[in-house]
Amino acid sequence: MIWLWQRLLDRMLARLVRRGSFLVIWPNGRRSEYGDGKGFRAGIEIRDAATVRALALNPGLALGEAYMDQGLVPVNGNIHDVLCVVMDNLRDVRLPALTMNARLRKWLRPLLQANGAHRAKHNVAHHYDLNGRLYSLFLDRDRQYSCAYFQRGDETLEEAQAAKKRHIAAKLKLDRPDLSVLDIGCGWGGMALTLARDYGARVTGITLSEEQLAAARARADEAGLADRVTFELMDYRAMDRQFDRIVSVGMFEHVGVPNYPAFFATVKRCLKPDGVALIHSIGRFEGPDATNPWIAKYIFPGGYSPALSEALSVVEHSGLVMGDIEILRLHYAKTLAHWRRRFAANRDAIASLYDERFCRMFEFYLSGSELSFRLADHMNFQIQLMRDQEAAPLTRDYMFEQERRAKLASASE
Repeated sequence: MIWLWQRLLDRMLARLVRRGSFLVIWPNGRRSEYGDGKGFRAGIEIRDAATVRALALNPGLALGEAYMDQGLVPVNGNIHDVLCVVMDNLRDVRLPALTMNARLRKWLRPLLQANGAHRAKHNVAHHYDLNGRLYSLFLDRDRQYSCAYFQRGDETLEEAQAAKKRHIAAKLKLDRPDLSVLDIGCGWGGMALTLARDYGARVTGITLSEEQLAAARARADEAGLADRVTFELMDYRAMDRQFDRIVSVGMFEHVGVPNYPAFFATVKRCLKPDGVALIHSIGRFEGPDATNPWIAKYIFPGGYSPALSEALSVVEHSGLVMGDIEILRLHYAKTLAHWRRRFAANRDAIASLYDERFCRMFEFYLSGSELSFRLADHMNFQIQLMRDQEAAPLTRDYMFEQERRAKLASASE
């Protein structure tokens, strides 16, 4: 039967690869080349019949699995080169095998993204409760695991992540000391500690990751900020206190479409009448879709990057007012490129924590994610929300001014 699956996959590749150059070495040693020879170049060796069959039936899942398990190995390059060719061509071609899977997964979103409190904690543990040293080997010193902000484009990762925090703080309108701030999905505490140290805020960070919770609390003690910053193991739906400001960076992607009403209801309930909230999330340009099956299985179970329309349609019925919306194009592509290079530089150390298969999994994740922003429809959005539309000035000038002052203060330290 291998001849049938090989013929099907050959036709699929011939239809897909119109640009670039793509070499395939089949299990029987036969070589096939696809594309016009212009643009990205890559090649793969498929080592067994089972991999040919899997790629023909479900390429969205099988490509990553085959690379992890070495049923597929890159030739004359690496997995990033392979994904460059594939994703560059996917911009113009819709493969039936991918389209049908995406439609099914979109139809099943109420089940796949039913992230109740118990399931949400399990999903978070899958990715964020990994060995803490792993993230220190490819993130910046503050362990910001979200899109950085490149004002020039040539910043170091540390500079761009510091700029991201200043950019968000400016939108929160932290114009007086001792404002209470809720940080939903606080990660390792970097944003919360920055808002307390640099802006005089009193911050409560909540997370479902026990690994991140322990690290964030230790960082608060070490920084002498334990009296201004507290971290709690809590689902966002359980929070019942009110705050002057609410911030959530890189957490909305884990909420799931069925839970958007509950998320924005929590923001409204926990935001004081004159308060300001800022939601920072991955999004997509081309409308509602489904999470890639490989990403959903191995990296972010229950996760989904929404179209802006999916978030705003719920906000419109939440009783919250949209004060500002910004789209960040390519900033995450640049961020992920930094992470990918750092991961490669520390690959031996990471392999010692886990194994080679784990390293291949993470390489595929980082490359695929970077190219989703660079060659596909992914972007980031920031939504400023209020209960009272007079809670912020009429123009954006206050944001730019506060961001400028914070940058000057940082440079003078």
